[in-house]
Amino acid sequence: MAIAARKTKAGAPAKAGAKAPAKTAARSAPKGAAKVIPNVPTFTKEEELHAYREMLLIRRFEEKAGQMYGMGLIGGFCHLYIGQEAVVIGMQMASKDGDQVITGYRDHGHMLACGMESRGVMAELTGRRGGYSRGKGGSMHMFSREKNFYGGHGIVGAQVSLGAGLGFANWYRQDGRVSMAYFGDGAANQGQVYESFNMAELWKLPVVFVIENNRYAMGTSVNRASAQTDFSKRGVSFGIPGEQVDGMDVRAVREAASRAIEHARSGKGPYILEMQTYRYRGHSMSDPAKYRSKDEVQRMREEHDPIEQVRGRLMREHKLGEDEFKAIDAKVREIVNDAAEFATHDPEPDASELYTDILLEPAQA
Repeated sequence: MAIAARKTKAGAPAKAGAKAPAKTAARSAPKGAAKVIPNVPTFTKEEELHAYREMLLIRRFEEKAGQMYGMGLIGGFCHLYIGQEAVVIGMQMASKDGDQVITGYRDHGHMLACGMESRGVMAELTGRRGGYSRGKGGSMHMFSREKNFYGGHGIVGAQVSLGAGLGFANWYRQDGRVSMAYFGDGAANQGQVYESFNMAELWKLPVVFVIENNRYAMGTSVNRASAQTDFSKRGVSFGIPGEQVDGMDVRAVREAASRAIEHARSGKGPYILEMQTYRYRGHSMSDPAKYRSKDEVQRMREEHDPIEQVRGRLMREHKLGEDEFKAIDAKVREIVNDAAEFATHDPEPDASELYTDILLEPAQA
């Protein structure tokens, strides 16, 4: 399983003389990997702890969501983010207040990373009044303008053109914001993606297209569905720079995200980041994932797990003990259990809620 990092701009290498990070640590490439960026930044203890807590919150929240789905408390579709936590946390560590996030249906992790409350997210999963969409959206459709999170979209690839639209609004207003549009390796083959690439580069829109390549579009491996499996090159014909990133290493993600976001924010136009990551569970809760071996999944857990990598560095380099990790885990579980308790006792929405949020009245002059 290759986890690689490589930078391309219409087939050209990165510019010479680019400023290197002040502190770096060597990273060895997994067996079979392509060209790798040899160094990743060294996180401070505070940065490692922040990444650990945030990724662990997503992991525990998704595990609890999976349990509640199995108990019949969550209806409809439910796509878990377990294994991919480093992608959104690394991206958010590089973003600024006001930057926007939009994604597809594997979205709970993105919501939590944006600062949305666990209670509101879980309540939406169970269809309750306290949910972010007042119980009407469920797993795939919730929003928070306050946190600059624009969904959660069930139509494959739909969020990409909407993300370009957010970038257009930023460009039009000259507000200095950057839109981050997340989508998967399967959605990367949708036609509207390339229409969005063309418009974004033509008008130099401040958009970062984040392709979360978890190797399987539903049940079909990348190699069986994509003629060009290096997704960082998907923008070459438009002149959009792209980069392959080890999406299982939060440090590598944060480093690449910083470059991409600065590129977009400075007026140079869009940037593509292919995050090479992996999901441990099936495509959705109804997917038995028989298209891959248990050994493959176990190998990824043992060799590349994003949370365990941070835990290992905190133990080796910052001398955190088992008691400190237990305290962090206990706090995270307390937040998640509270969210589950709230979501199972909050009332269901009133029938009148069917008629809300269907029309936005223009502001009066």
